[in-house]
Amino acid sequence: MSTISKEHSDRLRSLDKLYDRMIDEKHGYKEFLGYFGLIDTYKDSRDFIRSFLYDESNPNSAEFCLERAYDNGIVLREEISTKTLSFLQMAKDTLYNSQSKANIRLSLLPLKDILYSFWGSVNEHIYDDEIRNIIYIGKTLERLDMYIRMKYPFADVEKEFIRLCKNLHRVPKGTPYRYNTNYLCTVVEVLGTERDYELFSDKAIKSLEHLFEPMEVTV
Repeated sequence: MSTISKEHSDRLRSLDKLYDRMIDEKHGYKEFLGYFGLIDTYKDSRDFIRSFLYDESNPNSAEFCLERAYDNGIVLREEISTKTLSFLQMAKDTLYNSQSKANIRLSLLPLKDILYSFWGSVNEHIYDDEIRNIIYIGKTLERLDMYIRMKYPFADVEKEFIRLCKNLHRVPKGTPYRYNTNYLCTVVEVLGTERDYELFSDKAIKSLEHLFEPMEVTV
């Protein structure tokens, strides 16, 4: 399942928290890569930051993902409105212009506000509740996946999972967007207690990746 945008505001905030350590430590960025199971192909921390922000050939970069988000936004222009799409263009422009600035970190501060404004505009301009719900399911699903990978405190993960379940409950039965209850049950089990979360978080991540696969039909 794909939505019009990834939850870049959260990932940018997480990257921002690690920024100082990545600059001070020669290989500090490896911790960030490890969260997402990514291979280290970078020369040093600065090379990593440049690539992760601006390299459009890197499918994990902010540049690549914003371009894909904008492409999806064009397809969904009628549903999300031209005004909402304009925030994605502003995000692209802000990211592009920041690479020529002396202080990249400072120049990227407006990007977070733009992304928050984008989501506010999505909520304001989409009148079809089912479309809005599908979009927010994608947003919450990706945020939950990131929280688990980055080993956020259990209380934060549990709160986000409750939000996801509320959105999933609103999905009408018999639609192609219905979730796979088998995989959802696995996530429920893993996130049932803090200890299970600590021991079996990998199972939750794998189940989230398959949450919208079709249910197997038994005869």
